[in-house]
Amino acid sequence: MWRHGERCVILAVAAVTLVAAAAAVGGERRTYIVHMSRSAKPNDFVEHGEWYAASLQSVSDAATVLYTYDTLVHGYSARLTRAEAEALESQPGVLLVNPEMRYELHTTRTPEFLGLDRTDALFPQSNTGSDVIVGVLDTGVWPERPSYDDAGLGPVPAGWKGKCEEGNDFNASACNKKLIGARFFLTGYEAAKGPVDTSKESRSPRDNDGHGTHTSSTAAGSAVRGADLLGYAAGTAKGMAPHARVATYKVCWVGGCFSSDILKAMEVAVNDGVDVLSLSLGGGTADYYRDSIAVGAYSAMERGIFVSCSAGNAGPGSATLSNGAPWITTVGAGTLDRDFPAHVVLGNGKNYSGVSLYSGKQLPTTPIPFIYAGNASNSSMGALCMSGSLIPEKVAGKIVLCDRGTNARVQKGFVVKDAGGAGMVLANTAANGEELVADAHVLPGAGVGQKAGDTMRAYALSDPNPTASIVFAGTQVGIQPSPVVAAFSSRGPNTVTPGILKPDLIAPGVNILAAWSGSVGPSGLAGDSRRVGFNIISGTSMSCPHVSGLAALLRAAHQDWSPAAIRSALMTTSYNGYPNGNGILDVATGLPATPLDVGAGHVDPSKAVDPGLVYDIAAADYVDFLCAINYGPMQIAALTKHTTDACSGNRTYAVTALNYPSFSVTFPATGGTEKHTRTVTNVGQPGTYKVTASAAAGSTPVTVSVEPSTLTFTKSGEKQSYTVSFAAAAMPSGTNGFGRLVWSSDHHVVSSPIAVTWT
Repeated sequence: MWRHGERCVILAVAAVTLVAAAAAVGGERRTYIVHMSRSAKPNDFVEHGEWYAASLQSVSDAATVLYTYDTLVHGYSARLTRAEAEALESQPGVLLVNPEMRYELHTTRTPEFLGLDRTDALFPQSNTGSDVIVGVLDTGVWPERPSYDDAGLGPVPAGWKGKCEEGNDFNASACNKKLIGARFFLTGYEAAKGPVDTSKESRSPRDNDGHGTHTSSTAAGSAVRGADLLGYAAGTAKGMAPHARVATYKVCWVGGCFSSDILKAMEVAVNDGVDVLSLSLGGGTADYYRDSIAVGAYSAMERGIFVSCSAGNAGPGSATLSNGAPWITTVGAGTLDRDFPAHVVLGNGKNYSGVSLYSGKQLPTTPIPFIYAGNASNSSMGALCMSGSLIPEKVAGKIVLCDRGTNARVQKGFVVKDAGGAGMVLANTAANGEELVADAHVLPGAGVGQKAGDTMRAYALSDPNPTASIVFAGTQVGIQPSPVVAAFSSRGPNTVTPGILKPDLIAPGVNILAAWSGSVGPSGLAGDSRRVGFNIISGTSMSCPHVSGLAALLRAAHQDWSPAAIRSALMTTSYNGYPNGNGILDVATGLPATPLDVGAGHVDPSKAVDPGLVYDIAAADYVDFLCAINYGPMQIAALTKHTTDACSGNRTYAVTALNYPSFSVTFPATGGTEKHTRTVTNVGQPGTYKVTASAAAGSTPVTVSVEPSTLTFTKSGEKQSYTVSFAAAAMPSGTNGFGRLVWSSDHHVVSSPIAVTWT
């Protein structure tokens, strides 16, 4: 569940983890998802459901079916002991028996920053955008928010099959022509965790957390004038696709998001008729056939549905991303050109810039006593301002310097306030470096980077009478450089398939203003009695729905485009540098970001609508990819539902043949050669494209040759293929090199990132 917590590098949304539910020992039961071969049903059974129930009864007298799955996968979920699961897996017709996994959430100015303040001019087909439906799997929705106002929208699209489910504090009348569907899924959750506590959260689609309302309104919220958070970021708030419809599917609860519920929700959403699926949740890495999001997304892709997922908040370390399947668009996070500065002025005259969303009674204009929390506690963890760790007599009336980490950032302010402190400075440690994320503190408080924090600690410990003051500077726009890559944004390489470069791209994910739940305050903490209509939070949870909404715009403008074509358009038109020619910076290092950090770059929707060329991928191409990574018949069938042997012994399969809009090249330490093939489809005017390509590791070039080097298109829809050959000398294992391959015509630039790794 979303919290302003700190685990590893976590910002305003919860950590990215993929953990198995409690390990089954002895006779303990846990949920398993059973993948069945639909065509293997014996004739003795009329319905597949009867067969599923009989297969379950053959190994267990006590187990019952939780869900049956009929669209995205064939099979069911049930609570089993480990022995029962193993017995079931050996039965005829059973493909795989996967243990359920627990997923967690990855958690106003954005349209202008992305050039979407003139949506109708950029997307003249946007009047058809009201036919596009964005399905959001998250914590539900707060339907009363004006972001779901349906003024000006016509009838609900005729093919829509969804509904508005009733439950605690939620009536069917909550839906309208904007919010056209709201459902909730908790059978798997309650089987694992027990009944939902309705005193803490609604057993209905209602969002008591805020995360789901924030993500769905970011993707497709209606325009709302006068939006702000406590006076910050004032202006008009609207989603990326403000004319699109929204359908929400609540799959996340206080105890997390469980794969049996997620898979069922994805199946229902597909059957309801969504065009885009947005999932700001995920976990670590797992084989695609064991990852329910990847399994569900595959079948959604087959039906022409674009699936966007967050990369995760486990950066800046390498190989930290989740949702890396090639049929998913994986989104990292960058900053906006907007900030919320706060200045900490020490008694020695030194001034340090930080950030804050505090709105309330200000501190005195004259400096007041300043103390480091580590000197105001008897606890070994006192510097972290943990609950009950501060000595009131030492902090009363003072500004307290707290170290960031372990407990929630805003919660530290509660601790300081409860101990009688007047204000707080939240100082980063090495784990967070210079990354700053604004928080709606409950007392005068500001966050500062590690360097400023180190200096302030030294001052508080050495000066006999340390003092400080905090000055809040409101909202500032035009901050440069922007965007920069958020340190928390999870990075490649893709550990399941290193030959597929992930993330695909980045989008705004830091300090994003969007609609919020009426159940909790802006901090999300139980003690926060404030209520706001909009909130500012950060995470790849926020960048994902930006891309989901942009995909909805592209779907409206190009109704014949496949999900792969939409992703290609977003990727090949992304930018990876600033107007001055310098590369987009990574806030974690202060150096230019690499394709392992940003993929193709930062999304640029004004160019994506007319990309010139696209790299299209059909479902059969993904099957060839699965053959290339040596998946067996059972594993492929679990993903694709095709039970025949998909991989021919007469063919050679290669990951390098998947028609992806990026290049990930792997060499042994001794160097070598690698060849990739690609096919591009002309979706623009006739023209001739010429190629440039290069890559290097440090000062050592990687030879990149393209054949042919010129492609000529005479009509729309025409396809042309080319081959890229990479050759590299020996380099130490672990070395990376980067570059780009660019096709340019008189009217278009089609750019692909290159990442080279020596293993």
